[in-house]
Amino acid sequence: MAKDDRTPAAGPTTPATKSARADIDAFLQQARTLTAAKTVSGKRGRLVFAMDATMSRQPTWDIACSLQADMFTEAASVGGLDIQLIYFRGIGECRASRFVSDAKELGTLMSRINCHGGHTQIGRVLSHTRKENEAQKVQALVFVGDAMEEKLDDLCAAAGELGILGVPAFLFQEGDDPVAEQAFRELARLSNGAYCRFSPGAAHELAELLRAVAAYAAGGLKALGSARRGSAAAKLLAQMK
Repeated sequence: MAKDDRTPAAGPTTPATKSARADIDAFLQQARTLTAAKTVSGKRGRLVFAMDATMSRQPTWDIACSLQADMFTEAASVGGLDIQLIYFRGIGECRASRFVSDAKELGTLMSRINCHGGHTQIGRVLSHTRKENEAQKVQALVFVGDAMEEKLDDLCAAAGELGILGVPAFLFQEGDDPVAEQAFRELARLSNGAYCRFSPGAAHELAELLRAVAAYAAGGLKALGSARRGSAAAKLLAQMK
């Protein structure tokens, strides 16, 4: 389980194919039409946002960090949503913040994170999310990374548990590593979530993708009903069964 730390310490990959970029662009166009919505119970939605902070992401980390703070601003602007930041790096380091509703506070937490060398710890992210859900309902998990260096079968078992519990995982891949893509797609499928790839350093694309997921976490699928049939947004959400 990730440690509950309330004050976290502080060669470019190949761009996505033109067809993948076109799908993302179409998805982003539809995401701009999404509106805020409360959860059915009237309670605030809870979103776990996990990031790979290993050294492989260092080349674009400085600029991406400031842009990723904007992602939280986008998510917070949807309304009715509390977000928890979790990241892993180094030798077995995996930390989680408390759930916060203030975009500025969450952006400050993110700005303190630096990349350290180490292997991925996606399994710990999945396990932590499951335990958070046991304490209080979590509407969705978002994971952003560019690699997968763990036993896929173990990750699949954990993702399947999240699916049973009704916690979909949205996995967003930076770059085009084929091992990561295969793993992320399978984890999304087993958790009843969705997968999407974005161009390296194109955090503005991810910010819009996060806005869509935030709308889902705040109001469920109904909040995403404005996406027109046949759009990339509808195709992404169609992965969720």
